[in-house]
Amino acid sequence: MRRIVMMVLRNILFAPYMYLKLCWYAAHTDSIPYDKQWAHIQKLNDMACRGGNVEVQAYGVENIPKEGGFMFFPNHQGMFDVLAIIKTCPRYFSVVVKRELENIFFLNKIFPIMGYYAIDRDDVRQSMKVIQNVSKDVADGKPFLIFAEGTRSRDGNHIGEFKGGSFKSAQKAKCPIIPVAVIDSYKVMDTHSLEKVTVQIHYLEPLFYEEYKMMKTPEIAEIVESRIKKTIDIYDVN
Repeated sequence: MRRIVMMVLRNILFAPYMYLKLCWYAAHTDSIPYDKQWAHIQKLNDMACRGGNVEVQAYGVENIPKEGGFMFFPNHQGMFDVLAIIKTCPRYFSVVVKRELENIFFLNKIFPIMGYYAIDRDDVRQSMKVIQNVSKDVADGKPFLIFAEGTRSRDGNHIGEFKGGSFKSAQKAKCPIIPVAVIDSYKVMDTHSLEKVTVQIHYLEPLFYEEYKMMKTPEIAEIVESRIKKTIDIYDVN
């Protein structure tokens, strides 16, 4: 949390205006073009990274489809994960988050602009509705991001088990699945250090529907988890 304070203090002249503008966009998502909203999020994100002494390095950006719907499945380390992917992804995308995150400061303004869905894991009917909505949006050409672990690992660059149910939306939408390896993102907001942090985002080769259509969702989860773990094992320098 100390780094968040540093981000704000180093941008103190512009932060109030930029945040109020973000609030305005979040309250008027239907009347403001997506590209304008997305550009503002990216600008805020850049300011936060510079102020917080954070560098984000992207690898495999060429693996992101240039058009049509697809789904990102990254490992989950902390609150900075989504912001790191926003910074490196050339395309606008939406996200599925836990209902508890709807009230997190700053993120609760980012998510509405992204056209998010909040999922209540204790409500099976509501969860199924979210899966159906995401499937439809992806089939209509909208990219989405889901954390298949369900919660952050809280164990540095070690990842948790990927849940098969997280892949139902992709299976229904018959879309490309993009595994994303996130490295050292937890150091940004989940440690007390103020030293420079270099976060790595690796967009891995897509898993296309023709490759996974005969698989059960736990099998898909195992493949995606394995590819991400292998990448982290190669590039984690800690």
